[in-house]
Amino acid sequence: MTSKSSLQEGSLSFPCERISRFLKLLQEGQQAFLFDGGVATQLYEKGIFINRSFDEVNLSQAELISQIHKQYIQAGTQVITTNTWGANRLKLQNYGLDSQLFEINLRGAQIARESAGDVVWVAGCLGPLGVRIEPWGPTSFDEAKEFFFEQAKALQQGGVDLFVLEGFADLNEIHQAIRAVKSLGDYPVIAMMTTNDDGQTLFGTEPEWFVRKLDEWGADAVGVNGGNGPAPLLELAKRLKSATSKPLILKPNAGLPRQVDGRLIYMASPEYMGEFARQALLQGVRILGGCSGTTPQHIRAMSGAIRQGAALRGGEAVANLQVTVASEFNSQPSGTEPSSRWSRGIADGKFVVSIELLPPKGLDIEKLLERSAQCKTAGIDAINIPDGPRASARMSALAAACLIEQKVGIETVLHYACRDRNILGIQSDLIGAAGLGLRNILCVTGDPPKLGPYPTATAVFDIDAIGLVNMATRLNSGYDLGGTSIGRATGFSIGVGANPMAPDLRKEFDRFRYKVEAGAHWAITQPVFDAESLLRFLDFSSQFKVPIIAGIWPLMSLRNAEFMANEVPGVYVPPALIERMRARNTTEDQRKEGLQIAHELIAQIKPHVQGLQISAPLGQVELALALI
Repeated sequence: MTSKSSLQEGSLSFPCERISRFLKLLQEGQQAFLFDGGVATQLYEKGIFINRSFDEVNLSQAELISQIHKQYIQAGTQVITTNTWGANRLKLQNYGLDSQLFEINLRGAQIARESAGDVVWVAGCLGPLGVRIEPWGPTSFDEAKEFFFEQAKALQQGGVDLFVLEGFADLNEIHQAIRAVKSLGDYPVIAMMTTNDDGQTLFGTEPEWFVRKLDEWGADAVGVNGGNGPAPLLELAKRLKSATSKPLILKPNAGLPRQVDGRLIYMASPEYMGEFARQALLQGVRILGGCSGTTPQHIRAMSGAIRQGAALRGGEAVANLQVTVASEFNSQPSGTEPSSRWSRGIADGKFVVSIELLPPKGLDIEKLLERSAQCKTAGIDAINIPDGPRASARMSALAAACLIEQKVGIETVLHYACRDRNILGIQSDLIGAAGLGLRNILCVTGDPPKLGPYPTATAVFDIDAIGLVNMATRLNSGYDLGGTSIGRATGFSIGVGANPMAPDLRKEFDRFRYKVEAGAHWAITQPVFDAESLLRFLDFSSQFKVPIIAGIWPLMSLRNAEFMANEVPGVYVPPALIERMRARNTTEDQRKEGLQIAHELIAQIKPHVQGLQISAPLGQVELALALI
């Protein structure tokens, strides 16, 4: 065993000594640190292509990883990162490697530790999970933290000195990674977001906001990585510096990649990256490195710039200017009064009724307007407008709802699906809907395209219904996805779907709870054909005090009943009802039996719900009105 006294001057053989030494130098502010470049880039150049897991190479070709680490060290790197950016459970599952998570991360840390020797620090690298987490996806904060923890624990056992979190676009997600690492002990944490050229993250979060939050959550150095090259990051450094006193880190990509003979080539030269390093140091950036496309040659040029600029480094503190940001988002809509007649009726305990009418497949809007007017005359509270039901292509539900409200004067409940739009389009649509005066929105995930007439169409699903509720709630508070004020807040009355007959009720209950926590004001169920299932769901949902509106679908024929039972996701038609329909010989008798079934269901459930959404099959409003 090597004694401490036998170590060469400047060596950092013991883990605790390496960790404390790194933190001390970071806090003193006298030294600039140089991280390595893109390990994945080097693997790609050496023949490991993208159909493989780069992280698994830790096990199958450890000597190749060691060679890359040593090349960066020889180029002047002071901190090398483990080859584990994608080695979390969710990403490894894509390659069937999740059972080897511990070994991949442990070996990644061990290879780096062996390559680093006594004078180079090793940073355990964590990247994003590759899924949406709350409030934009179904993965909870605690679940995300656990995924990061199991990876970080293996890296800790492999001997890392610090942790680097890079490539994150979601501030909520990197927060869970910080929490996971902090639960292991007082390891230094370097936290980086990835942004567009204007400095905004995926959800539009401004750099002053995210860097302040990273600072608040305990990161020891903060910054950005990736992007379209060094120049945008230099501009961004000025804004980051104004928002935190923590050391700044910049790790740009080596420019924009171009495809040459089937290979991605990054165009920024080593000399250009060296000049970037010099300029960054002059701006007070303390930690530098490279991301995708950065080679040992780039790092060598950056190392030279750091050595030449060492005399320019001082120990001055960075002024921590006050940044005006919203500290919390109000989870309730702006104002105390309900924003629409529909929501006012629900708030007052009124039994509300809506009729569901489909938008037209073409431009002929007159029939829809006539049917809506018929409903208004009958005293119906609102018209429900589905958004591409069963992945069909129809007139925009938003446009149809706007035309109904403007030309007929009856309120609508706009169904809005996540399937067809990315988060930017969704936010634009919601702000546009509010600008047009639409106030009632039912947030749904949407049927997958394979159910409709265009099965090869691409679904987006950037977020699901839970994320959509969070987005609408945030807009109701006057802020966009990134926390930037939109001026006047939207005033949406937010509804969600519920499925009392879901095959996995535990999952359905969890999702409903998440929707309520995200800000749902009321819920509409899938078409109900089994009163007992609905009553069981109401027993569960009563704890949330969220009004439930029951979906009712009058069966038109035996064929319609079989279609609902077998072809419509989330709908359960008891076999006994199918037999009742089958016992009727003519279409007219089957229609009458379907209406009778609907009457019986309404009589059973009406005392327990606050409203009905009645579908008008084939636009036959008179059948729906006959059930009231």
